[in-house]
Amino acid sequence: MTDLCKVGMEDLWSIATLLLQVWFSVMVGLIMIPAMFGLSLGVTSVYIQILVKILEWATLRIQRGHRDRPTLPVPAPLPNGLIQREGGSMEQEMGELRRYRTQSISRGDFALSDSFYFYRKGLESIVDDQVTQRFSSEELVSWNLLTRTNHNFHYISLRLTVIWGLGVIIRYCVLFPLRITLAIIGLSWLVIGTTLVGFLPNRRVKNWLSELVHLMCYRICARGLSATIQYHNKKNKPQKGGICVANHTSPIDIVILANDGCYAMVGQSHSGLMGVIQRSMVRSCPHVWFERSEMRDRHAVTSRLSAHVAAKSNLPILIFPEGTCINNTSVMMFKKGSFEIGGTIYPVAIKYDPRFGDAFWNSAKYNMVSYLLRMMTSWAIVVNVWYLPPMTRQEGEDATQFANRVKSAIAHQGGLLDMAWDGSLKRDKVKEEFKEQQQKMYSSMVVGKKGRNSQEPHTASTRRQCHWN
Repeated sequence: MTDLCKVGMEDLWSIATLLLQVWFSVMVGLIMIPAMFGLSLGVTSVYIQILVKILEWATLRIQRGHRDRPTLPVPAPLPNGLIQREGGSMEQEMGELRRYRTQSISRGDFALSDSFYFYRKGLESIVDDQVTQRFSSEELVSWNLLTRTNHNFHYISLRLTVIWGLGVIIRYCVLFPLRITLAIIGLSWLVIGTTLVGFLPNRRVKNWLSELVHLMCYRICARGLSATIQYHNKKNKPQKGGICVANHTSPIDIVILANDGCYAMVGQSHSGLMGVIQRSMVRSCPHVWFERSEMRDRHAVTSRLSAHVAAKSNLPILIFPEGTCINNTSVMMFKKGSFEIGGTIYPVAIKYDPRFGDAFWNSAKYNMVSYLLRMMTSWAIVVNVWYLPPMTRQEGEDATQFANRVKSAIAHQGGLLDMAWDGSLKRDKVKEEFKEQQQKMYSSMVVGKKGRNSQEPHTASTRRQCHWN
């Protein structure tokens, strides 16, 4: 009996060893080696096509179920919000309110009806805030068979439930182990490879090997996310000595962009595992890492970035001027610091397909580990990247105007909403200067430019209007 148990255990170990050998052989031969050389065997494309067919069938099945059972609530996400806002300025909207009064009001007079404009804006912000909703996952038109959107899901049919169950098994038992293995291999090779290259003298061979190691590692990590990336207008790719700016949805934006070319990263120095990766990377490539104290010194940051750009042999700097992750629907205010450095700006628009997985990182809800687990258990990462023509600062244009022009170009190309709000509102309160700006706009409208520039003394009522709060 004991001998039989030993034989049985040996057989199990043999089978397990064989399966592991097959697993690693398939992973290395069909995924890693093609990824390292930028090749594709078409497996991911076939997988995405099958997913599209399944999701289309599931959508039709859900719609049919809603028709058969009309009592079910049908989720109808509105991309432009719950409220249809008028696009006019403050002066135009207040002019409409004043137009319905029986007595005419001159420009320099205060009207009680003006307060309704501010009441309405306040209520609109409470009911449908256009800013904070950019910091939560975008809602889908139909369920994509992922857990993230199942709060709108109601039981429709047995077949749909079986498909969902099979999807869970495939994502967690097949894809997740494969992806986590590829991610570990990619990051390990990044640390080892860049460390070894760092011992070479600073010559052309070192730069070539550094770029090769970075490309290989990022491509392996991209395969670890089942990423399908479509690059458009490659003739506009960022060049050495330039600055690449892009909208920011996720930490994996770096992997997506670096999969097609090498960049010099800019960011804060970290400790722990992230610190190990940063220190190994900077040995082989001139990445720009700042200490926490330096990040608050704008002059020090600008000086180091300017010095990097001045060397035309350096890799292009990759910067996300929004400073935080936005939910793949909008582009928010670009910090002007990136546009004060000088040099050529290479805008890049990134747009993820939310049907296959939610790429947005809601840092207020998920830590980095939880977010990466969600990414590795999603269906896939499908993304479009557009390289826009290079842009330079025009004569008479300040850094803020230049940043807004670049932001508008990125938003237009990516089909994203162009918003003027600061992404730091994700964590901070509205700055006082924004409130003062609204007050000044209203004061200038009521008093008028002529009254504001006049040297004659103001009346008591005018002084009260100027100090309206």
